[in-house]
Amino acid sequence: MIEVGETTARALLRRLAVEQAESRIPSLCAAIVRDGGLAWFGARGRVGGAAPTQDTQYRLGSITKSMVAVVIMRLRDEGRLDLLDPLGKHLPGTPFGEVTIAQLLSHTGGLTAEPPTAWWERTPGLPADQLLDRLGDQERKHRPGRMFHYTNLGFGLLGEVIGRLRGHGWLQAVQQEILQPLGMDGTTDRPRAPHATGYAVHPFADVLLPEPEHDAQAMAPAGQLWSTPRDLARWAAFVAGDTGGVLSADTLSEMREPATVEDGDAWTSGYGLGLQLARAGGRRLAGHTGSMPGFLSTVWADPADKLGVLFMANTTSGISRTLAVELLSIMAEHEPRLPEEWQPAPADPDLLALTGLWHWGPAAYTLSLLPDRGLALAPLNGRGRASRFVPQDDGTWLGLDGYYAGETLRVAADHLDLNTFIFTRTPYQPDAPIPGGTQPWA
Repeated sequence: MIEVGETTARALLRRLAVEQAESRIPSLCAAIVRDGGLAWFGARGRVGGAAPTQDTQYRLGSITKSMVAVVIMRLRDEGRLDLLDPLGKHLPGTPFGEVTIAQLLSHTGGLTAEPPTAWWERTPGLPADQLLDRLGDQERKHRPGRMFHYTNLGFGLLGEVIGRLRGHGWLQAVQQEILQPLGMDGTTDRPRAPHATGYAVHPFADVLLPEPEHDAQAMAPAGQLWSTPRDLARWAAFVAGDTGGVLSADTLSEMREPATVEDGDAWTSGYGLGLQLARAGGRRLAGHTGSMPGFLSTVWADPADKLGVLFMANTTSGISRTLAVELLSIMAEHEPRLPEEWQPAPADPDLLALTGLWHWGPAAYTLSLLPDRGLALAPLNGRGRASRFVPQDDGTWLGLDGYYAGETLRVAADHLDLNTFIFTRTPYQPDAPIPGGTQPWA
């Protein structure tokens, strides 16, 4: 791990200092993670009369949800559940048992945002059995799968699913399966010293208003955890791809895939499986924001650049929504990542002979080689369906992305069979398996 340069560190600290002063935040920490390690840490304000450190605890809020989601994905990978399982299979008797596990993870199950209790973020919680007894049809707000509708209740229910499948509570599962393997020993369910106190800042005076803290019980999986900048930096590295064996790379990639978007076709924000997603500054980010009374936090990771950013603050509201992205922009301006050096690679002669021009009817496509015997098929003019393919043991290739994701490509010397679509070396090749032809000009 290489720390940022002095000029970069100064620019990052200045942005943090401006935020803390102008937004009147009691204390604010931020960090940059690069290549799996902490590259920069900054702090402003005071906690207990001193500047906060990398080991000062703040409440994570909804970042908790992402860790709960990882346990759910581990259960899926173990075969204990399927993402298409209806909730009723694991929590019999719920009034919306048809909602799937995947829909709960992606906030597309149509459930109400908040549980049928008193203001759960500010009052002591209920045990799971009492919460389940209160659920009725009134907690169903939209048809499952219709739209994104953020639901804290949904993650309370996922926590109970974990408890029933693991035989112990969601918290123990998160501790044993995520926090301990990743060395996140500063992350707990209740605050431990040194920790920041949660405050709201009076809107018309520089006065602090203490905020409550309690055990949310059944709703704890939606936002209970406390953590430190040091631990949250490790979590940013995890989301960026350094899983430490906790989750397979393929499963983490699946969590980062958009399951739904919040703002239409040209989306800038969306949700995967337990991870928030954003497109900002030319980056595709995955992570989560967090908010509980007296605390705000955010963690984003850019897997393509192996870069992460986070901030933690003890204020109820007021932080700029662009702070984290602006810190990443400072990094891009001062210390842009250099591309990896290009190096030639050996190629299988038989595959090399397949490269070049192919035609789907009149449309021209190029077939190129990728590392590890992969193939890339793309339209020559850039308009059309493009996909990458990886080799399979039976001699076929499996589509990775685009229209042909999950579809099978079969390669022959004179044609390509892509899920029944035939590609040939010349347009409408007459002797192709599905022949075409040309009509002489009359």
